[in-house]
Amino acid sequence: MNNRRLLISHAVPFWRDERFLKALGQAIFLLALALILGYFIRNMLGNLRQQGLGLGFDFLRLTAGFDIGEHLIPYSRSHTYLQAFAVGLLNTALVSGLGILLATLLGVIFGVAQLSGNFLVRSAARGYIELLRNLPLLVLLIFLYSTVFIQFPRVREAIILPGPVYLTNRGVAIPWGTPTDTFSTYLQILGAGLILALLVAVGLSWYGKRSGRPPLTLFWAALTFLLAAATGWLLLPNPPLEANLPAVQGLRLAGGLQLSPEFMALLSGLSIYTSAFIADVVRAGIQSVSRGQVEAAKSLGLTGFQTLRLVVFPQALRVIIPPLTSQYLNLTKNSSLAVAIGYPELFHVSGTVLNQSGRAVEVIALVMAVYLSISLFTSALMNLYNRRVRLVER
Repeated sequence: MNNRRLLISHAVPFWRDERFLKALGQAIFLLALALILGYFIRNMLGNLRQQGLGLGFDFLRLTAGFDIGEHLIPYSRSHTYLQAFAVGLLNTALVSGLGILLATLLGVIFGVAQLSGNFLVRSAARGYIELLRNLPLLVLLIFLYSTVFIQFPRVREAIILPGPVYLTNRGVAIPWGTPTDTFSTYLQILGAGLILALLVAVGLSWYGKRSGRPPLTLFWAALTFLLAAATGWLLLPNPPLEANLPAVQGLRLAGGLQLSPEFMALLSGLSIYTSAFIADVVRAGIQSVSRGQVEAAKSLGLTGFQTLRLVVFPQALRVIIPPLTSQYLNLTKNSSLAVAIGYPELFHVSGTVLNQSGRAVEVIALVMAVYLSISLFTSALMNLYNRRVRLVER
């Protein structure tokens, strides 16, 4: 029978062979795509030559000549364009990382609240989600910036919260720590505590699989790290950090960590806006778990929190993780809207570089490559975690 099929397949001319036609179609498509791209690239290079410009990234070594209000690394106008890009990238990474953490926390809270048996809690959560999902993010950012954070009192009339935390129209100042001479040693202790916590987590996971009684792995691992951190703090001759409290000095705030109105508006806007979408993802994931699973957990005497932690969430994660990845990517890319409120993230800084250098193609290509790299890295981490929690069928 196989020989007969082989003879039949050899009898079909190659121009009628389905495999040949598929390969030919793909080759034609790739050729057409290459010709189109080649046309646009040739047209672009021709226009650049007419303007006396060429392609290249040598301009990144030139002096930037502009200031950036907020930077996580040392920067001044005498630094290069490349260092200015680095400042914008770090600002984007900071607001995106903090935004993902806050949005996830709020999203889980409001996602679970939607399924509450309490009518007021359920209605409040639903109203929160519907309101934010139907607002444009840009409008929300401008609203938070112009009607909330820059409307705080002046420095001399600052709102002082316990901590102390100062709320002013120049930003929010919170207590912070200044490193001392023992800080580097303390970082080594924290590293050792992290390794110890990972060993505890691996050991408890192995014990749970062997005994069939899953322990509080995350709790005990976190407790181990905190105990190591507290022990190191007490054993060092001098504290690794000195308290640096904010205070009003004349017409300005001094000390502590000062967060600008632009940063606070962007962080809060991205967090609460994305949390509305995450909340619906969490709600759908929880509802995807069979009701019989919950009833079985209750029949075993598990409390509501134990049922949620041990039965519902482990199964819901398999549904939650893929759309959650998309929300994380959206939050990171939406940080580019900070240009509307003046926060110097990557897109804002790149716009200044473009205006001063005139290298539009290189700057836009660099920004696109950076956002693509961040998105691919985030997707890789989430896909790695998704493979851990997904249901493996036998």
